Amino acid sequence: MSELSEEELAELREYIHEMARKAEDSGNPLAWFEELYRSSEGDDTMIPWSDGEPHPFLVEWNNQTVSHGRALVVGCGLGEDAAYLAQTGWEVTAFDLSTTAVEWASRIHHDQEIEWRVEDLLNLPDEWNGAWDLVLEVHILQAIPLEIRQVAVTKLAPLVAPNGKLVCVGRINLSDEEPDGPPWPLDRQFIESVGYGLTQTDFLIQNRPDDEPEVNRYLAAWESV
Repeated sequence: MSELSEEELAELREYIHEMARKAEDSGNPLAWFEELYRSSEGDDTMIPWSDGEPHPFLVEWNNQTVSHGRALVVGCGLGEDAAYLAQTGWEVTAFDLSTTAVEWASRIHHDQEIEWRVEDLLNLPDEWNGAWDLVLEVHILQAIPLEIRQVAVTKLAPLVAPNGKLVCVGRINLSDEEPDGPPWPLDRQFIESVGYGLTQTDFLIQNRPDDEPEVNRYLAAWESV
């Protein structure tokens, strides 16, 4: 993925904000995901959360775990995290709300044994509950407007199998100011509620080397015991 200039990145952010506002006004606040992937016409520089690599927080976490099994990647986007998990021994199913994103990811990672699905986090198949040794969510909850996020947050923990793990990665809001998104960085209380009913095993706050000063990131992990 080629890098955008600061001016181009600012224009892209404003484009996404406007797209999200229009989607919310239309009564379908998640429609902007498909619109963004479709309008990018295969140009991955238009997908700001995709850099062609798995998230480094996931890589660090996975390097420290000996568990493997069935993994579910929530909101897979262009599939970097799903491909990484498949390469490291997980049996991966990856889904996204955007049909274009799923088709794009499957083309990029055609050499990986991954089950690609178009699914809605708010209406997942019943048989998925309790079925996954790892549930991975990266940058999804923070991209969802508050009223939907409050429903989405209840959907992750029930997916985890006995002795399975839930891992979430995203931005954390350490200030008292209400963020203007998307993304909407999450406060710690909300993040900890994601794993309701599970046992929290990790909560890390750190930054990436290229982050702007106001950006703070987290990895939170839970286990079903």
